[in-house]
Order: sequence, then C-alpha cells, then structure tokens
Amino acid sequence: MEKDGKEDLILIRIQKNRKDSWKKICKERNITLTNLIIASVENRILEDERKKILRFIEKQDNIFIKIETNINQIARVANTQKFISSKELSHFQSQLKTIIKLKEQQNEIFIKIYALMADDR
Repeated sequence: MEKDGKEDLILIRIQKNRKDSWKKICKERNITLTNLIIASVENRILEDERKKILRFIEKQDNIFIKIETNINQIARVANTQKFISSKELSHFQSQLKTIIKLKEQQNEIFIKIYALMADDR
C-alpha cells in the first residue's frame, strides 16, 4: 500500500547517541529526520537552509527598496528647491552608479542561487 508516494521503508542501524544527535539537529532546524538523511545523502540544500536563503533574498530586496525611497526623497527636495549644487549632483550620480552596479551583481547572484535551488529539487 503506497502512502504519499512513499512506498519503501529503510531500516538502518546507528548508535543511539548518533540518532539522538540527528534528532536534535532536526528539532533545531524544524525538519524531519527523513529530510535530513535524504538531503545529506543526495547532497541537497536542507529545507530550513532554503527558507533562510529566501529570507535573505527578501531582506536584500527590502534594502534596495529603502534606497530607492531615499532617492525619491532627494529628487523631491531638489524639485521643491528647484536647485541642487553641482557638487551634490555629482555625488548623487556617483552613488547611483554604485547602486546600479550593486543591484546588477545582486541579481546575478540571485540567478545563481535560484538555479542551485531549482537543481536541488
């Protein structure tokens, strides 16, 4: 009788202290022992690590959203004052170029991460 696509049972013998250690790892990471063993054997990313990666990506995206908001605030100030010094403008443009490069690098890294995570499934 097949249950959830899981049709085979594997019994393994391990020392009790090793089993307890594995269970502790699973409890800390909020994953199943089966998930831990399969991920380890198949050299996959564990589910909790996958979630951490996705949270990190969200956090990075939020940082750039804050930067974009700050840029809009600077533009509003410049529009209301109808003046921005050439020194401030030059500095602002330099910062924008840096942000663009960082965003491009971040996107390249994210593409690689997503590819690794997709291969892992």
